[in-house]
Amino acid sequence: MTAYLMNRNSGSRLGTRRAAPPALVLVGHGSRDPRALSTVRTLMERIRELRPGLPVQLGHIELNEPLLPDTLAALGTGDAVLVPLLLSRGHHVKRDIPEAAAASSARVRIAGPLGPHPLLVETLYERLVEAGWRAPDVVERRTSAVVLAAAGSRDPDAAVDTRRTAGLLAHRLGVPVVPAYASAATPTVTDAVRALAARGRSRIAVASYFTAPGRFATECTTAAPGLASAPLGAHPAMAHLALHRYDQAMAPTLAATA
Repeated sequence: MTAYLMNRNSGSRLGTRRAAPPALVLVGHGSRDPRALSTVRTLMERIRELRPGLPVQLGHIELNEPLLPDTLAALGTGDAVLVPLLLSRGHHVKRDIPEAAAASSARVRIAGPLGPHPLLVETLYERLVEAGWRAPDVVERRTSAVVLAAAGSRDPDAAVDTRRTAGLLAHRLGVPVVPAYASAATPTVTDAVRALAARGRSRIAVASYFTAPGRFATECTTAAPGLASAPLGAHPAMAHLALHRYDQAMAPTLAATA
């Protein structure tokens, strides 16, 4: 990594060819829903448009090709930053991705998951607006609420991260936002909707807290009593956030060689 920075700096002074930066490898979960792979590929293109010259590749944890070990193998001994397309900490972030990195010959840094982050909140807000959400007036605010539908995990840190996103979204919307999960955690979307209705919240929307379409996202949308937003998808803010995580992972190296 240091050699890369030295070559980059000397190239800018002496006119030699500048070495390519470490590749940004998006790490998707994988899905049998073909829309998921299409969405991630569109996101890759948006990242490339934002930062020309940055190698952007893709590796999946399961279900879709290329799988992450294959993407890393193709890098040989090159440099890469893995950016998980995951919204919270959990088993994939803590175990699966580091194990794949450790087993490869590439020189790898691992960025943090995408969430929580304000850019995700803005994306959630815009997806809700696209689905028909409008800011409630003073009277409607007392009967409005949102269920933040996430995948779910047995790791307690994942729930902490999702609750933080729910709090940020509640502040953005001005109404209560309750996390709910498609699997491995409670409450379910159905239970969250029922609990909110029992508290007099009759205007309930479901915000889809998934990076791409898939089975869980579809199930949560089906459980919505009315308005439900689309997954985060290839929203421009998602491309900016992936680059932000890449830059954060690179920051220690840049500081050490400054």
